[in-house]
Amino acid sequence: MSEPQIPIPHCPAPLAAALRVLPLAPLSLSLTMFSRKIARNNPGLFQRLGAYARADFVLDPVDLPIVLCLSPDNGRPKVILTRGRGDGVARISGPLAALLGLVHGAFDGDALFFSRDLVVEGDTGAALALRNAVDDAELDLAQEAAAFAGPFSRPVQQLVALAERQTGLCLTRPEDATIW
Repeated sequence: MSEPQIPIPHCPAPLAAALRVLPLAPLSLSLTMFSRKIARNNPGLFQRLGAYARADFVLDPVDLPIVLCLSPDNGRPKVILTRGRGDGVARISGPLAALLGLVHGAFDGDALFFSRDLVVEGDTGAALALRNAVDDAELDLAQEAAAFAGPFSRPVQQLVALAERQTGLCLTRPEDATIW
């Protein structure tokens, strides 16, 4: 008998609505700066991509009206948000909560894939390389954001904790094993 599945929360509707009208260029620039900080703090993350260190990836949170186009560029990443499909060697689609849960080790990628909560299109080898690189880095995006915020790190941590409680999204790395 299989274990019961924990439902994956959906992204809050106000966030999705805001992303329909907000200009994406400033958000893209912010995410690029943030990803470069992560790259400096975790140089092995992009080295682990191997042959895919210059490949472009499309991360498609299906509950948002945008996609993230990630260009690792051999450790100098760039993120472009678009309301179109985006181009890349691999597209990884799923609810935002599932994508964030993968980054934080809260969800098992294989379980998400086989339950069809996560869809991989294109070069599956590239998608697997990205998954393995992120898994090995054991990222905590909330900690990275707090460090990025400098003197405002404490308020950022409090805001992230509040957002996590209110939305059910996995915004930090859980201390225990995967939940799904």
